[in-house]
Amino acid sequence: MKILLTNDDGVRADGLSYLASRLADLGDVWVVAPDRERSAASHALTLHEPLRVERVAPQWFAVSGTPADCVYLALLELCRDAALVLSGINHGYNLGSDIFYSGTVAGAVEAALRGVPAIAVSTAVRRSGTDFRPAADLCHALARAVLTEGLPKKTLLNVNVPQPPEGRPPQRGYCWTRLGERVYRDLVDSRTDPRGGTYYWIGGGVLPVEAAPGTDLYAVGRGIASVTPLGLDLTHDGLLERLPEWRLHGFEAVMAHEQQPVQE
Repeated sequence: MKILLTNDDGVRADGLSYLASRLADLGDVWVVAPDRERSAASHALTLHEPLRVERVAPQWFAVSGTPADCVYLALLELCRDAALVLSGINHGYNLGSDIFYSGTVAGAVEAALRGVPAIAVSTAVRRSGTDFRPAADLCHALARAVLTEGLPKKTLLNVNVPQPPEGRPPQRGYCWTRLGERVYRDLVDSRTDPRGGTYYWIGGGVLPVEAAPGTDLYAVGRGIASVTPLGLDLTHDGLLERLPEWRLHGFEAVMAHEQQPVQE
């Protein structure tokens, strides 16, 4: 049984290596990951230039693309018939709205789009040295459960694991959670290069917010790992029920069951 790993921190990232070794007893581990850091790449695909692949070790490949590229290429060419895909261990949380920007989550989403069960996993980092064991151990348990129980089509799990306090054993608890609200400071930093041209850095730091109980932010804020099930259908059902009340000037509403194929 093949288990495919990817990430957005690059093929040589410590979290990826640790996760690969921890999952080795569950199946035949394959790694297809970006050749460099591709954080915040979201679900970008490389369509206008070729992808280059370097075999860095047996069943380990570095790809000149995004995490979504890596999973696409792996499932269709390099590692066909994978039973499970894990993306991570990311160096830093992916909480709340981070999922829309995260290359880590996008790698798992690409697998879910192709009908393969997937888990995205992230952990906090600390200057004194990041301990990847708690995240890897939880992923090992989740991977076993997913391989046994399965996941519904077009779904994935987003996992965030806090670091244990210095000198204390890792927390073994976890929570099933929903997405919270993570807010960043809006920032555009305008600078001038030596030739007089203008360039920009964008993106500010995380702002403190009061996390709602039951959310991923609430759990990790209390030192507990969060596991959030995500679905790929973003339809807002409540709004879909209200929208038929709207009247659009010059147009006639057609009920979905009344729609006819367009004749060309």
